[in-house]
Amino acid sequence: MKLVKAIAGVAAGLLLSVGAMAQQVAATTASNPSARPIPESDIMFKKIVWRKIDLREKQNRPMFSENREITKIIINAVKSGELTAYKNDSLNTPLTREEFIANMTSQETAGGLSEEEIAAGFGKEEAKEQDDAWGAALGETETQTSTAAVSNEYFPKQLYLLELKENVVFDKKRSRMYHDIQSISVKVPSTLNALGFEQNVGSFKMSDLDRIFRANPEMAIWYNAQNDAQHKNLADAFDLWLFSSYITKISNPGDRALADIYGGGRKGLLAAQDAAEALIEYEYSLWSY
Repeated sequence: MKLVKAIAGVAAGLLLSVGAMAQQVAATTASNPSARPIPESDIMFKKIVWRKIDLREKQNRPMFSENREITKIIINAVKSGELTAYKNDSLNTPLTREEFIANMTSQETAGGLSEEEIAAGFGKEEAKEQDDAWGAALGETETQTSTAAVSNEYFPKQLYLLELKENVVFDKKRSRMYHDIQSISVKVPSTLNALGFEQNVGSFKMSDLDRIFRANPEMAIWYNAQNDAQHKNLADAFDLWLFSSYITKISNPGDRALADIYGGGRKGLLAAQDAAEALIEYEYSLWSY
């Protein structure tokens, strides 16, 4: 009888421990922005890497096909409430729909009355001077037209710059390196910004983007120019690394970009190439004896 009770106690303990472990793993996975999170206990090596993706490049055009631009899909998903945008790639501060739209709106204003002039009452007299029949018929329409807001939002084609944040990790369980994408950010290129620097429109968890891409298979496609029967989903395109990118930053104590350390222009590009080769060399050296 005592033996039976002892066995029952051990079994109950094992069930509780397994349940606690399952709960811990589930909580960790839910908070991870990766589409396919790797358990921390399996990671032997990790470096955080930032890359830029220029969608105008030939290799990236399949993600930027006409009327199926990846930026268009992301923008529409945010506006419809299906996708949450974040302030930056730390993914801690969500943006409201209005804040997101403000970030992708040109700061240049068209000519017209200032807010102070409107508050002072200028422009109201013109709306009242509609005494004839023509004015009575069109007065309401003209007033609505004159007060309608003019949209200065950037078109999806103008937002051709993405920033990808990834964890380059060595999974000791599967004995290989993985590029575990954490987030993708949409950027306003410096050429469009009146202040001359890149501006973050919004950052997105890769797990959320994976869900949006797979839920819209007709729009979220990687366009195969060689075979219309073999278009791929954008989620699969990121998994298969079917895009061109260049490294702009690798995690370091000063949180400095490669351009800040080595200089911009040609020196920055050479530094990005050296950084990519160093990661490949590290993986290769793991198998050297």
